Amino acid sequence: MLIIISRKQSPRSSAALDDDPELNVELRHFTYTQLKNITNDFSVEIGRGGFGTVYHGKLDNSTEVAVKVSSQPTAFHMNRQFLTEVRNLLQVHHKNLVSLIGYCKDREHLALIYEYMPFGSLHDHLRGKYETSRALNWGERLRIAHDAAQGLHYLHTGCNIIHRDVKTSNILLGSNLEAKIADFGLSKVSGNNSSPPTFSVVGTLGYIDPESHRTQSLNDKSDVYSFGVVLLELVTGELPVVTRRDRVHIVEHVKGELAKGNIDEICDKNMKGEYDTYSVWKVLDLAMRCTAETAAQRPKMAEVASQLDESLQVELSWRSKNVLTESSNSGISGGVLSLSSMGPSAR
Repeated sequence: MLIIISRKQSPRSSAALDDDPELNVELRHFTYTQLKNITNDFSVEIGRGGFGTVYHGKLDNSTEVAVKVSSQPTAFHMNRQFLTEVRNLLQVHHKNLVSLIGYCKDREHLALIYEYMPFGSLHDHLRGKYETSRALNWGERLRIAHDAAQGLHYLHTGCNIIHRDVKTSNILLGSNLEAKIADFGLSKVSGNNSSPPTFSVVGTLGYIDPESHRTQSLNDKSDVYSFGVVLLELVTGELPVVTRRDRVHIVEHVKGELAKGNIDEICDKNMKGEYDTYSVWKVLDLAMRCTAETAAQRPKMAEVASQLDESLQVELSWRSKNVLTESSNSGISGGVLSLSSMGPSAR
């Protein structure tokens, strides 16, 4: 669920989008007719987001792409969101961020064309959407978390960008399970002044930083909170709002289980107990720090990435000693996830 509270802004002609020189830098422009051809008349939907619907497409050179089409192309705030996403993506170049290939602004039609991530979203894998593929093991989950943390760290320190909607459905996976952060439609460029910027309430329920929601202020620690929720999902396999018993937020659910000291009751049963306990404890401790009540108590993403790397090395060492079937180079273990079983429905 997405919450957007708009504020009135000074009028700006939509033609300004066409005149903006930034949109013509290093990007391919597509006409709406070309988009229809690329997507086979928008026949395969692979996702939905705050900006609009995402379709699978294929360029003339057979390169697969994800085409995000605005659901409200004539609305002013959607034009602004479109321009924000394009400008932000022009700034970012990192192996753990989804790349923008091109855009379309053809009369009332707005669209963004991204690289295609064939293994879909982390959310879908944790939810068991792909019935013929096995569950992610702990080593894979740690590597995915580490990749995503590096992408967020780059956004915060290299671009001064706050994502604002960090969640498992915005962490996409490549053919080798490499993870990339996606969806910058809600992102915000940070200011250089000392006071945090005010903002409209945006994000997804369960991931929104309670302090930012309460104070209507924003900083990079808001993303850290959301990422902490992602870490808890990776450990537990639960949704942000746990519904096995009473409806309770995952942070409170894990706090209660931690007090009992039984890690096996916390961990996702799909991992079948095949993990290094110390590695999991380290990540749980990190996740609880990320989801601390105040921003001042939370770590920076640089520390988060470093701690996840340490946990990953502990896990890989444990796996090598326990002779689990794995790839020693990638840290990916278990059977091969089936790409063919996912098809173009994987975003």
